[in-house]
Amino acid sequence: MNISVQESAASVSSTAQRRVKQIVRGRATSDGAGVKLTRVIGSAELPDLDPFLMLDEFGSDKPGDYLAGFPEHPHRGFETVTYMLAGRMRHHDNQGNTGLLGPGSVQWMTAGRGIMHSEMPEQEDGLMQGFQLWVNLPARDKMCAPRYQDIPADAVPLITPAPGVQVRVLAGSLGDIEGPVRAVATAPVYLDITLQPSTQFSVPLPREHSAFAYVFEGEAVIGDETAVQRGQLAVLSTGDAVTLTASKNGARMILVAGQPLREPVAKYGPFVMNTQQEIVQAVEDFRAGKF
Repeated sequence: MNISVQESAASVSSTAQRRVKQIVRGRATSDGAGVKLTRVIGSAELPDLDPFLMLDEFGSDKPGDYLAGFPEHPHRGFETVTYMLAGRMRHHDNQGNTGLLGPGSVQWMTAGRGIMHSEMPEQEDGLMQGFQLWVNLPARDKMCAPRYQDIPADAVPLITPAPGVQVRVLAGSLGDIEGPVRAVATAPVYLDITLQPSTQFSVPLPREHSAFAYVFEGEAVIGDETAVQRGQLAVLSTGDAVTLTASKNGARMILVAGQPLREPVAKYGPFVMNTQQEIVQAVEDFRAGKF
């Protein structure tokens, strides 16, 4: 796919451009058996962004920050998306599924009616880095059968849509290139975008999708001249496209969008349903060993 920066910008010049509505910086926390991470969505500043329930960034070369991992725990009613940048994570569930996530791989797990799941580091030292995103399921799908989409790094398209721009397409599409994640209710777009210094690139997005950009390297100007630094998340307005411009030091970010569900949300730890009664039922089912 050979699209110049100028052509890309021209192609979206007459469309509704997204702007930055809110800037959020994550807060340090821990989860699992004490894994240190940064929570960006799911904090008091940004409790959720329909359909996204949580975004955690983990990244450390100190084994004590991650070795305890995420021992077996339940999920019901939503999806977890793990994207590894560095390190190796072994996952296992109570239905016999197992796999190893390595650098560049992604796991899209649909918990549905219930699953017991563990994620444990398969390394004793070195850098462990990546993201976990929680995506809500519509009411009609909350009790569906659990399933995994385990996608190795070499199955994720890496494209150069313009000079100075590299994009890994995990979900959704960019031009004619489609990501490997399939049949997800919220029609997600999940892109890992690297911009060389001072490069500008416009990315088309479905007009009504909720969307955010999280910068994890460098700094970028997003939308209407809003500077977003490393470790900051930009909540975007609706629109057909968003323009990204790297600083003089370049930038790397994830750009994520999904169809909002606009349904009631009831949360209790690893259970996300539509009503409090459904939460009570989830807890009872878990205690009764029905997951």
